[in-house]
Amino acid sequence: MRLSTVILPHRRWSEGGRASWQRAEELGFHTAYTYDHLSWRSFRDGPWFGAIPTLTAAAAATSRLRLGTLVTSPNFRHPVTLAKELISLDDISGGRITLGIGAGGSGFDATALLGEGEQPWTPRERADRFGEFVPLLDRLLTEDVVSHEGEHYSATEVRNIPGCVQRPRLPFAVAATGPRGMRLAARYGQAWVTTGDPKIAETGTPEQSRAAVAGQIERLGEACDRAGRDVSGMHKVLLTGFAPERPLESFDAFTDFAGRYAELGIDEIVLHWPIADSIFEADVTLFEKIATEGLAGL
Repeated sequence: MRLSTVILPHRRWSEGGRASWQRAEELGFHTAYTYDHLSWRSFRDGPWFGAIPTLTAAAAATSRLRLGTLVTSPNFRHPVTLAKELISLDDISGGRITLGIGAGGSGFDATALLGEGEQPWTPRERADRFGEFVPLLDRLLTEDVVSHEGEHYSATEVRNIPGCVQRPRLPFAVAATGPRGMRLAARYGQAWVTTGDPKIAETGTPEQSRAAVAGQIERLGEACDRAGRDVSGMHKVLLTGFAPERPLESFDAFTDFAGRYAELGIDEIVLHWPIADSIFEADVTLFEKIATEGLAGL
């Protein structure tokens, strides 16, 4: 079992931003991720910085900590420009980057680039774009020269030399719960990401939440079987904070939570870095104790 964190890009680098990433490395987290959004929910009207520049700065400020997005989506990214940024970031970090990637939702940045009269993408349209985005990004990160003419994306003799430090490319952690996303995860993912079942996040029980994740893992296994792949070789990541459980209520609550999800097959738990006066508010002392001691008994 691995323990990682998400550090939201809401603070100026000189006013606590740098310190959080360096502290994450000191505490021994496996990976520190950040959201790849233009803004997000309750933070929409406050400070918010870009994911790629933040991760670049974090790469320069740390030496061992893995870094990544959780998650990037097609909502405002194009695979051609994203690939160039990721190759550069992987180089700057010395091969410490993981790309968390998903189909995107209907949040604030889903409509930021729409013109007057344009309608937001439907769930099916988002899935269609994601289905083209991931394979093209895979090619862009593994081939020196790529051309592609698709329904949603084009690339004409795009050069990405010298490619990633990590070979054949940096790992993808694919966020997926539906059948199309599961197929992409089985085909292209080195890891799979879930937040649980959003339909029971506020009204469900911990037992229902675990049952939902168990069902997702079962469907992931079926998708891997169809792809000719052993699901045991895929890393399974749980991003906390969006399910009925409250693992940061106490040390014992966390160890019980981690143990139960480890039994289901989850092998990386991601905790949000505490943010006062937000849904991610938590006791910092407890958070650091969990970071350093929480997995010792598993």
